[in-house]
Amino acid sequence: MTLTSKLMTLAEYLEYDAGTEKRYELVDGVLIEMPPESTRNTRIALFLLSEFLKLLPFQKISHKDYELVVSGARTRVRFPDLMVFTDELVEALSGATRGTILLDMPPPEIVVEVVSPGKPNRALLRRYRKGRDYRYKRSEYAARGIAEYWVIDPDEAQITLLTLVDGFYEAVVLRGSDRIQSAQLPELQLTIEQVMQAGE
Repeated sequence: MTLTSKLMTLAEYLEYDAGTEKRYELVDGVLIEMPPESTRNTRIALFLLSEFLKLLPFQKISHKDYELVVSGARTRVRFPDLMVFTDELVEALSGATRGTILLDMPPPEIVVEVVSPGKPNRALLRRYRKGRDYRYKRSEYAARGIAEYWVIDPDEAQITLLTLVDGFYEAVVLRGSDRIQSAQLPELQLTIEQVMQAGE
């Protein structure tokens, strides 16, 4: 659901207060309301958060609490499900009054998105959300220089692991007993089955 008809600048977005607890992404100057997550998606994100916390200090992990500014036809602002920060980004964010990763800050090293579940009466919405995660965010995150982008698709029981190589993502689709082989988190010992079971 869009909230305003007037296109907003990034500065206007950063000053905007809708007077509610709802969150909005900025997409090409338009505010897009983010609906609540499904229980399955929330469980998967929380499971991964708990696994990341075994390997990293909590200051380097974001769980839906930081927004990420990326470039599109106009400026866009995304709310990834999970992010892993570099030391440089942690330093850049120290003392910040708002959880916003601006374009002049270092990028996160990992961004994780969980694709919203499909419902028979919401097939069109699912196609939009799936296209957003697989297509639009892929180019946005590559342009932002994010080393790894994970697309977790519970409906397909798969994870697409995208690794940045010379400015473009190389994709590997993982299923079943495949292990997540992250160059950024080489100590991570998780299979796709374990991740999907967390959402059940």
